[in-house]
Amino acid sequence: MALLERHDTGAVAHLTLNAPEKLNALSDGMLAALQEEFDRLKDDTATRAVIIKGAGKAFCAGHDLKEMTAGRQAEDGGKAYFKDLFDRCSRMMTSIRKLPQPVIAQAHGIATAAGCQLVASCDMAVAAEGTKFGVNGVNIGLFCSTPMVALSRNIARKHAFEMLTTGQFIPAEKAEALGLVNRVVPHDQLDDATQELAETVAAKLGAAVKIGKEAFYNQIEMPLDAAYDYAGDVMVQNMLYRDTAEGIAAFLEKRPPEWSQ
Repeated sequence: MALLERHDTGAVAHLTLNAPEKLNALSDGMLAALQEEFDRLKDDTATRAVIIKGAGKAFCAGHDLKEMTAGRQAEDGGKAYFKDLFDRCSRMMTSIRKLPQPVIAQAHGIATAAGCQLVASCDMAVAAEGTKFGVNGVNIGLFCSTPMVALSRNIARKHAFEMLTTGQFIPAEKAEALGLVNRVVPHDQLDDATQELAETVAAKLGAAVKIGKEAFYNQIEMPLDAAYDYAGDVMVQNMLYRDTAEGIAAFLEKRPPEWSQ
């Protein structure tokens, strides 16, 4: 049984974390499987959107604590293992941002610690009613410092700090209000709602979405004037695409565009 399963529906790739007995923990094997798939997707021009979901009763419960405990048995107390683990996890999370395709988390059950980080690292997220989100490592004496990076880039700092220091779960509706997820739907509508969002994105000009995703993350960390200068250059580059000219012509002529990509 594969730890990570992939199936495609049209231009949408579905990646399913498939370790339900471990609540889809981000084990060494799961991290490797995700990284391998992201490395493959970065050059996949046929895929226009990606959905990440979890098998069983949870989206993802974070790192595999049993593996982490075993890692402590090394002569250095696990220092080298933990450094390598968090480096690999960080690379996997940042690979989502670097993908040309928008990535959507489809969350249900719980998304906790690095599982919550995974939701926060995705470009968008849809959650089922009843889903709980938390960065609750502090409850066992391990502050969720790496999940904090993604979380604090999704929600306001006081809310992020409260989650990190109290270790309390928040319900899906609050996660939506804070900006961690885009929408909350009944559990029996989760697949359809996420697929609909992915198909909407996948129907757009892939080259425009690719340049737009990269520009979105680059400009958001710039000062205002620098962001406008940079975004203006991106707009110029985008306007020179043949398919962009076709899209504008199609709009003016009130017909569907005939894109080459």
